Amino acid sequence: MQSNAPQLDQKWRLACLLHDAPEYVIGDMITPFKAALGSSYKEIEQGLESAIFLRFGLPAELPAYVKKIIKRADRMAAWLEATQLAGFTVEEARKLFPQPRGLPATFQLKPQSPQEAAQNFLRRFRILSGDDVS
Repeated sequence: MQSNAPQLDQKWRLACLLHDAPEYVIGDMITPFKAALGSSYKEIEQGLESAIFLRFGLPAELPAYVKKIIKRADRMAAWLEATQLAGFTVEEARKLFPQPRGLPATFQLKPQSPQEAAQNFLRRFRILSGDDVS
């Protein structure tokens, strides 16, 4: 699949890769549940995200255009997960969220084992953080 942001600097690609890192600490929750928990949850999540970004040499607060790219990629991923993994029809998915524009109709997710996913994530992390030794 073509990149969501082909001209993005390496540091912002690292930020994109790490944007869900707080979920490692507090777990992944669906948006309606996060909303029900209120501002306390959002503050904790943002604090963790800022600390993680700072730890890896990124600014605590990302530029708005980078946040927009991440949001778009998250929407694309949600659509693909719903329609290709969770069994939603296109019509059912459209009731929950808009179909992303620019997503190639022929794109197919390739499920990976947790071990493969971890290896691929760490490989990309090493490349983007400048620690790639291959």
